Amino acid sequence: MREPIVFLPGLLCDARLYGPLIADLSRDHAVMTAPLTQGERIEEMASMLLDLLPKRFALVGWELGGMVALELIRRAPDRVARLALVSTTPLADTPQQAAERDPLIIRARAGKFDEVVSEERKASALAAGPFRAEIVALMQDMAQGLGGDCYVRQARAMQRRRDQQTTLRKIAVPCMVLCGEEDPVTPVKRHSFMAEMIPGADLQVVEQAGQIPMLEQPETVAELLRGWLAQPLMLR
Repeated sequence: MREPIVFLPGLLCDARLYGPLIADLSRDHAVMTAPLTQGERIEEMASMLLDLLPKRFALVGWELGGMVALELIRRAPDRVARLALVSTTPLADTPQQAAERDPLIIRARAGKFDEVVSEERKASALAAGPFRAEIVALMQDMAQGLGGDCYVRQARAMQRRRDQQTTLRKIAVPCMVLCGEEDPVTPVKRHSFMAEMIPGADLQVVEQAGQIPMLEQPETVAELLRGWLAQPLMLR
């Protein structure tokens, strides 16, 4: 029996972030998306998920979801059968990065959430393509559905997250590190660095994609995930 796939969305995202992948992979895998809308720390989000998720699962995390995925495998390595980290980072916020989140949090609390969404979800984060405007509209619609309070919690969690480089070195399951070739937010060199720290990790760079490869090049990403799911499980 194949292990179920758990998708973790990112900042201000819901299951629609993975819509094309869910449609493809659900033909022959059990698939679920776990929301990251509660808790103001990555650790809290991971604790809540461990109470809800299957006993053992394949884990895919994008951006904030990748940060939570690393905390999950740190806490419960025997429950994660395989791991895919997409457009994310194992590093903590630098003091400057953490400080830059504060004005956005203040604006969200002051009723200027629309401005925050426009700042967080820019078209420039995506590669040029015919569906760029549609993807940005979807990202903004997901954000509006989750709202300002959710943004504040998630931004605080990202602001306070721990460095997970030690966790990377201990990963002992099939791991794919995936990013878009044109991602300006978490560029290829950061993913290459991350993949080098994970024993046996597979680095995949998706052409003609930016920060959101699963929406920009869904067929390519689905094929890569199928290859990852077909890899034999490593023995601990």
